[in-house]
Amino acid sequence: MRADSPPHDQDDGSDDELALARATGVLAGTLEGEGPGGSPAEHEKERDRDSGHPAAESAEISVGIVGATGLVGQEMLRILEERNFPVSELRLFASERSKGKPVRFRDETLVVGVVEEGCFEGLDLVLMEVESDVSRELAPAAVAEGATVIDNSSAWRMERGVPLVVAEVNPEELARHKGIVANPNCTTMALMPVLAPLHRRFGARRLVVTTLQSVSGSGQAGIAELERQANELMIRPSTLRRAGTSEISPKRDVYPKPIAFNVVPQCDAFVDPVTTKEEKKLLEESRKILSHPGLKVMATCVRVPVFVGHCLSVVAEFDQPAHVEEVLDILAEAPGVELLVGEEYPTPLDVAGTDGSWVGRVRPDPTNDGGVAFWVASDNLRKGAALNCVQVAEILSSQGWLRPAGQRT
Repeated sequence: MRADSPPHDQDDGSDDELALARATGVLAGTLEGEGPGGSPAEHEKERDRDSGHPAAESAEISVGIVGATGLVGQEMLRILEERNFPVSELRLFASERSKGKPVRFRDETLVVGVVEEGCFEGLDLVLMEVESDVSRELAPAAVAEGATVIDNSSAWRMERGVPLVVAEVNPEELARHKGIVANPNCTTMALMPVLAPLHRRFGARRLVVTTLQSVSGSGQAGIAELERQANELMIRPSTLRRAGTSEISPKRDVYPKPIAFNVVPQCDAFVDPVTTKEEKKLLEESRKILSHPGLKVMATCVRVPVFVGHCLSVVAEFDQPAHVEEVLDILAEAPGVELLVGEEYPTPLDVAGTDGSWVGRVRPDPTNDGGVAFWVASDNLRKGAALNCVQVAEILSSQGWLRPAGQRT
């Protein structure tokens, strides 16, 4: 269930809007947990059979997607259609090389365009999946032309006054937006629906996290590099047995080390001699989303030769003892969390194409009384990016928060 955590100090947004958000808990369009037991595929079938994906009860919305032909952009299109999002008009934008590409949406063929002056005029909402420096330029331009932007880059996440929102965790922050809403990083996104309800009950003090991140987190280039290297090295797989003493050097464009048949303990660039950008994001974004600036996070982010799906091994310490039985009860009811118990656990192949944060291997930490360890797996392209963007859009629409806080009637 939703947190009653204090909001960030910001200048606008009414108390009535915040009260409404808290009273309604997890707002329109978010996912409900299905309870313990069963495989990821079984959970997905049960959800689809019982209720499907409800559409937000709101007026139709004109939508633009920037980065529409990339992995996340394609997933955004798929999810808008799956969840029956009320789209009155859809404009697709991508790079010059994708200009003119036909894309199917519902029963219509759309043509991909490029961003140019005036292209956002008349749009209510823009979903943005571009590099941070591009978002810094385009997001304010879209807002100036009257659209609200949900941005999936790191450009705005730590900006004061910009809500950083996980739909199941802190939707009330959306009431205060000024035109831009930030989508968290994919690993933060996987963790927050699991950690937030535990933090509300026990008070999170310290996390030791190892992430295992798929190559799709680096876009289509990451997928291509893994596929190319795997094909090259499989010609003579016996050479990998003594790779450290031989000159095996497949072509590398994306990662600092070969990714095929390997693990690379570096995701993104180093921000200092010992910390990568990905590790810094996990710390800073977790603190902001939970409104918990004192949270301690020791993260090691690792790239693995998996196409889709990020996993996290988490050891959590709390201010109050967290007994496993109660932890399981909490996670069984947590929105956006799919709990597997006993000897069941999720893997990237299990969760690819599904929604939610899948949790297994929940157990006590024998080195710390009241601490717990758990394993999380999530589709980094869906809940880790595209799905949360659409869920946020559903909340903005259903609650009447699509316009910036100072412009609502």
